[in-house]
Amino acid sequence: MGRVTARRRASHLYDGTATERPETLVVEEPLEIRVNGTPLTVTMRTPGSDVELAQGFLLTEGLIAQRDDVLTVQYCRGAEADGVNTYNVLDVTLRPGVPMPDVDVTRNFYTTSSCGVCGKASIDAVRLTSQHSPGDDPATVEASVLTAMPDQLRSAQKVFASTGGLHGAALFTTDGALLAVREDVGRHNAVDKVIGWALEANHVPLSGAVLLVSGRASFELTQKAVMAGIPVLAAVSAPSSLAVDLATQSGLTLVAFLRGESMNIYSRADRIRH
Repeated sequence: MGRVTARRRASHLYDGTATERPETLVVEEPLEIRVNGTPLTVTMRTPGSDVELAQGFLLTEGLIAQRDDVLTVQYCRGAEADGVNTYNVLDVTLRPGVPMPDVDVTRNFYTTSSCGVCGKASIDAVRLTSQHSPGDDPATVEASVLTAMPDQLRSAQKVFASTGGLHGAALFTTDGALLAVREDVGRHNAVDKVIGWALEANHVPLSGAVLLVSGRASFELTQKAVMAGIPVLAAVSAPSSLAVDLATQSGLTLVAFLRGESMNIYSRADRIRH
């Protein structure tokens, strides 16, 4: 498994004085995800929880629906490394009968597509693809439980504490119990990792769960929550307009600017008790 952090030297300037010193940085490396041996996508990620990342990605892109759709996930051995695992290529073998993705050089996944696709088309695509309906989930959560979650996430972000350069995503129960935390240089990867964890644990759809992200609530993160059947998405920072539109139409509760005792609720406010 690749390293999560690396050391690089930097010149630290303070009060007019420069000091050479080593700094701890988060590692960023490419991961190619293949399906049945066919390259599907490449994502820049922080090594770790790669199997969860791959499965979470396939689920949130609508390519698989459950853990049983996957037979095996394994690293590929590269000829350039004399047959040794490079840990940067992961091959997912699907169960017989699960259709192969329509792999084409022109294909854009939701996580990387924004140009040339209107908001309504994006929302409609998610609604048609998702097999879960967050709007039907009766879950509710106390506002005081939500406001305690960011500190729990930050305390669990071990690599962020040493690098300051990682996004975090966490899954909670509606009574505030922390289920899983994952970190990554990409916010979408961190979410795919925790959703992949849930898939491995047979917790999908994630009924009665809260997904907390350390940054903003973008369309892509809202889409992933909807695809995993998560009823509540909370973000420390701002939402985008399209994220609010998708949450509203999907029945997802979207909370943003979750800081201290304050928050904004943009959709399905009836789930937040106060």
